[in-house]
Amino acid sequence: MITIVDDNFSQLNSFLHEKSFSKIFILVDENTHEYCLPTLLGNMETDLGFEILEIEAGEEMKNIQTANQLWEILTEMQADRKALVINLGGGVITDMGGFVASTYKRGIQFINIPTTLLSMCDASIGGKTGIDLMHYKNMVGTFTFPEQIFVYPKFLETLPFKELRSGFAEMLKHGLIADKSHWENLTQINKLDIEAVIPHIQTSMDIKQNVVEQDFHEKNIRKNLNFGHTIGHAIESLCLNQGNPILHGEAVVMGMISETYLAYLEGLISEDDSKLIIENIQKYYPYLDISDFKDEDIFDLLLNDKKNVDSKINFSLLTGIGSCNFDHQCSQKNISESLDFYRKLNDA
Repeated sequence: MITIVDDNFSQLNSFLHEKSFSKIFILVDENTHEYCLPTLLGNMETDLGFEILEIEAGEEMKNIQTANQLWEILTEMQADRKALVINLGGGVITDMGGFVASTYKRGIQFINIPTTLLSMCDASIGGKTGIDLMHYKNMVGTFTFPEQIFVYPKFLETLPFKELRSGFAEMLKHGLIADKSHWENLTQINKLDIEAVIPHIQTSMDIKQNVVEQDFHEKNIRKNLNFGHTIGHAIESLCLNQGNPILHGEAVVMGMISETYLAYLEGLISEDDSKLIIENIQKYYPYLDISDFKDEDIFDLLLNDKKNVDSKINFSLLTGIGSCNFDHQCSQKNISESLDFYRKLNDA
């Protein structure tokens, strides 16, 4: 289901030739329209008609209004149930495009061609589609697998450094929750750049795919992929609501640091492991200032997290480097202490 394509996109072209689609719709944002679409169109071999659907870039576009506009465009262009949507972009595009395709006429086929590191290693894999509701992350969506995922690593050359660093956060997460050697290999990278990251992409994709195959609908082990995301999503939502959106990976890093310390407070990992993990993460990421956010504002969002049951906040927390446990309920005191720990890192 995940294919790394060559410079001629021959694997994608074989896929298009083998299927009987009626028309192709390519979803892009203004960045992938400029930097990635010419490469795709220059190598795509098909006699099918296609249309380009462009939305503005950014998490703030991942909402029901944008979805509705795309549904209307598909309707006006008479897209039928044999149409194909190609999502060419990062996490916002694959989340949004997958959601629109999986709900339009009760579901049409789509493929993902991720263009960011975060999307290659995480967002495009696993069949989660979705949009944000108000300032709550990914509150509306479906579990629907793409027909295929085609990865072209050279698209990473179009990325700003901040986007590369954002995606690297998910790779670190994969190592921490499931593969100690992957974590150790990643943390030996001295200079974070494309050349250093590319050799490790396949391992991260395999970790994500393996977890998803065991638990597609996130009833158990797939919840471990949410490590760092419970607190991270809350911070990301608050920044979005404040009109100052941050990259997903930036929020996840803050969440991983806080939740690593939380795992220590809960007695799940040793203090030494906690320090080692946090110091290694800090090597790559600047401090994210959360001083404007009060604990009660963060708790309001934590209480709406999708993993919760009976209004109890469920965390996925590390039990060691390379292992994780889900549905862990923590005391409010320890959650607050983990947030204070992060705030004080700026003073260190």
